[in-house]
Amino acid sequence: MPDPRRPAGPDPRRPDGVLGVDVGGTKVALRAEAAGRPAYDRVFHWPRGGDATADLAVLAAEADRLRGAWGPVGAVGVAMPATTDAAGTVTTWPGRPGWAGLDLAGALRRVFPDATTAVADDGDLAALAEARHAGHDDVVYLGVGTGVGGGVVLAGRSVPGRSSAEVGHMVVALDGARCDCGRRGCLQSVASGPATLRRAGAARGAEVSFDDLRAGLRDGRTWAVDAVEASCRALAAAVVSLGELLDPAVAIVGGGFAAGLPGFVPLVADRARSAGRPGRPAPPVLPAALGGLSSLHGAVELARGLAGAPHSRSPVSTP
Repeated sequence: MPDPRRPAGPDPRRPDGVLGVDVGGTKVALRAEAAGRPAYDRVFHWPRGGDATADLAVLAAEADRLRGAWGPVGAVGVAMPATTDAAGTVTTWPGRPGWAGLDLAGALRRVFPDATTAVADDGDLAALAEARHAGHDDVVYLGVGTGVGGGVVLAGRSVPGRSSAEVGHMVVALDGARCDCGRRGCLQSVASGPATLRRAGAARGAEVSFDDLRAGLRDGRTWAVDAVEASCRALAAAVVSLGELLDPAVAIVGGGFAAGLPGFVPLVADRARSAGRPGRPAPPVLPAALGGLSSLHGAVELARGLAGAPHSRSPVSTP
C-alpha cells in the first residue's frame, strides 16, 4: 500500500481529534486522542457472518457513538490485515472473505465524511509504533494473533515502501500445514493462535480454547507444551532468517495471542538464540512494549501524520 501523503500543516477547518482504528478478523479497537482531553478507547466485535455491508453498518454506528460521546475527529488512521490494491479496494482477506472487492477507501469516506482517512497494513503500523517506543531505527516485528502479521523498519522507515512486509507468509515448513492463503508451510499456518489451538486439540483429543491452553501450560500438560513449542520454534526460525537478511537491532514479538501466554516470548527468544551461528547471532527477541495494542497505536500515529500533528515523543502508556 502506498504511504499516505502528509499535509503541509493542520487544516484549521477540521477538528483537532485524531482516531486510530485497528481492524481485526473478529474485533475492532478504536482510540481517539486530542490535546487536553482524555483519550477515547473502545473495542467492539464484528457480527457473525463476515458480510461487509453488515460490518460497515456496525462501524458507522460506532463512529456515531464516538462523535456523540467524545466529539468529532479530523483524521482517521486505519490498521488493516487485509490486502488492498493501490486504489484502496480489498483484494483478499481470509479472516473476512466477504470483504473481497470492497472499495474500502470509499467506505471509510462514507463512515467518516468529515475526516481525512488513510489505511495501512496493521503489521507495518505495529512495527513503526514498537520501533518508536523502543527507540530503535532497525526493527523486525512479528504479531501473533488470529494470523501472524509483521513489519520491518529500517532507518526508521517501513520496508518495503511500495507494499507490506508479509512476515506471516514466510515459508518455514515446505511440507507443513496449509495456510489460509492456499500455500503450505507459511509461518501463519504453524504459529498463529488458531493453528496452535488446533495442534493442541489434536494432541489432546478434544477442542482446546485459549483459556484451556493457558491452563495446560501452567500445569505442564504435554499437549499444551508441545503445541506452543512448535509455534515458538517456527517464530524463532523466522527471526533467525530475518536477522540473516536484515541484521536488525532487535526482533519484537507481540500480538494478543503471544501477549496472553506467559513465557511465550522468552521461549521464542531462547529458540532463536540457540539457532544463531558463529559471527551472526540471532537478533535479541523482546516482547512488544504495547502488548496487543501495537497496531492500534500505529494507527493513531498514522492519523497524526494525516492531521499534520507531531508524532508522540513520549512513551505510550503500556497495558
